[in-house]
This record gives sequence, C-alpha cells and structure tokens, in this order.
Amino acid sequence: MEKKINVPISNESLADLRVGDVISLTGNILTARDQAHKRILEQGAPRDINGAAIFHAGPIITKDGDDYKMVAIGPTTSMRMNPYQSDVIAMGPKIVIGKGGMDDTVREALIEHEAVYVVATGGCAALYVDAVEEIESVDWLDLGMPEAIWNLKVKDFGPLIVAMDIEGNSLYD
Repeated sequence: MEKKINVPISNESLADLRVGDVISLTGNILTARDQAHKRILEQGAPRDINGAAIFHAGPIITKDGDDYKMVAIGPTTSMRMNPYQSDVIAMGPKIVIGKGGMDDTVREALIEHEAVYVVATGGCAALYVDAVEEIESVDWLDLGMPEAIWNLKVKDFGPLIVAMDIEGNSLYD
C-alpha cells in the first residue's frame, strides 16, 4: 500500500517508513544535481530546505516566453552526489529522491538527521511529469537547465520506494 506524504515533511511522517515501502509526495520538491549540491555547500541554499524533498534529476524543460513547461523528469544516478549529500542532509531536507545506491556516509547522515533516501524508477520520466502541476520557480539557471534547482509543485509524485530508512537499513546491503 502506498503511503502519501506531504511536503514539507515532518519527522513523524517518516518514523514508520521502512526499506521497501512505497510512497508518493504532494507539495513541492526541488531538483538538484552535483553542481547545485556543491553550490548549496559553498553559498547556502537559495531557499529554505528544512523539511524539503530533493530530487536528483535533470529535467527536460521548454520555455515559451516567460513560462516553463516540463517535458520529462526522471532520476539521475545518485552516487554522483555522495561527496556532498551528507552535508546537504544536515541542512534539513527529509527525503532525498534518486536512482541507485548511496554510500555509508549518506546512510549515517540519514540516521543522524532522521531522513530517508527513496528511489524513483528509471524510465518513468513521462509518468513522473504527469504529477508535476506547476514549475513554481527556478534558481541558479546559470548552472544550465539540468543543473539548476527547479521548484516543482507536485501531486501524488511517485511511486517512490524507500531504499534507505532512518534506522540505517538499505535495499543495497
């Protein structure tokens, strides 16, 4: 059974999640890849990320005048964020969304800060884009469209599978 979680995320909504559980998110999620993670650590986040869901994704977006339109959004390989992710988790996000495993430094940060890592299914970019109701804003577009931080209003964004939980369990063990 899929558990629905609202963003921003409270500790209580994650307390009973375990590896293998399926969730969906409603609220706002932020995309962030390597360059955005690096800049967050160097300059601070461009918006409050306490209770946030951060998605390791480089969306495909078109621009028509001043409006942006989401074409596709799928996960990118999360291990590329290993050098930065633990320090970013310490800044307050509660859910990290990606693809593939992450290292033990991330596992330890998830335990310490009561956060979870969930995986999005590769190849489901069209399915995930249907859950994006609106692109609310973009930060750091100077990094390029895939590396910018996109603030997405979503409804029932999923399915997402809990891959690393707050107790340190991992699908990748």
